[in-house]
Amino acid sequence: MQHSVALFGVIAAVTLCQGQPASLVRTSHWNVTTHIPVERFVIQSHRGAGTLAPENTIEAFELGWKLRTYPEADVRTTKDGVLIAFHDPKLGRIVPKMSPDLREKRVEDLSFEEMSRLDVGAWAGEKYRGRRVPRLSEILALMKGRPERHLYLDIKDVQLAQLAEEVKAAGVEKQVVLATSSPATIRDWKLLAPESETLLWMSGAEVGIRRRLEPVRKSGFAGITQLQIHLHPNRQEGSVDPFTISNAFILSLGEELRARNILFQALPYTADAAVYAKLLDLGIASFATDHPEIAWREVKTYYAAKGKK
Repeated sequence: MQHSVALFGVIAAVTLCQGQPASLVRTSHWNVTTHIPVERFVIQSHRGAGTLAPENTIEAFELGWKLRTYPEADVRTTKDGVLIAFHDPKLGRIVPKMSPDLREKRVEDLSFEEMSRLDVGAWAGEKYRGRRVPRLSEILALMKGRPERHLYLDIKDVQLAQLAEEVKAAGVEKQVVLATSSPATIRDWKLLAPESETLLWMSGAEVGIRRRLEPVRKSGFAGITQLQIHLHPNRQEGSVDPFTISNAFILSLGEELRARNILFQALPYTADAAVYAKLLDLGIASFATDHPEIAWREVKTYYAAKGKK
């Protein structure tokens, strides 16, 4: 990715004020503001434009790019082999007033022509009525000749070879980031599209993430250029850690990833603006979010406070 992962040359040190709880006072000596210019900071707009437009629609991707973010597309395959942007395996959440014969259908049971007739905007409000399911090729075509436009491809149900073929046909291999929770899928993808970026995402409890990281380390983080962790507010009484994943783990993982030139991204599942500064202090260098406008405001405020513009 052109933005800056290669700028990650400084390994974070961790400070600990004597006599104070570690999670309360520890911050990273490495800080994104001294390594990545704010105009190259990567914010991923979850499902296109977060909550600002109906997910996985052309309008959402256009808005994501307008906001200077990397929109995310969820990729599935229709019955007749067309790659589309659609998150859920079934239709119910996005098309709540569907006919009874469609209620139990999955995306893979329908042709693209059938999918394209669905209104995937009305559920989000009357002003979005009439939005349609896009082919992935339509989205990629909007990026051709526009190197500033990037796209995360979160694969749900897709043949990698077909996906790589469409990405290369559009001439946007360097502009896409394949996103998956499978390290093996990333290794396979890099054989097909070696010039693209990749993101390994990890959710769940800290103990589970630690366990899943063990084989990734043994592989030398093969093919991974970005790693994302999902964070939820910690509601445990008396805890000094603001997230269910501890500050200490975020700090140590950040050090490890920077040593390998891997971009460290967090997806905080909250609209609380205060979490962004906390995570940047802990060495996070990128965000995925449902609230891209809030994320950008807080990132710019943070850079300004550090004397960076």
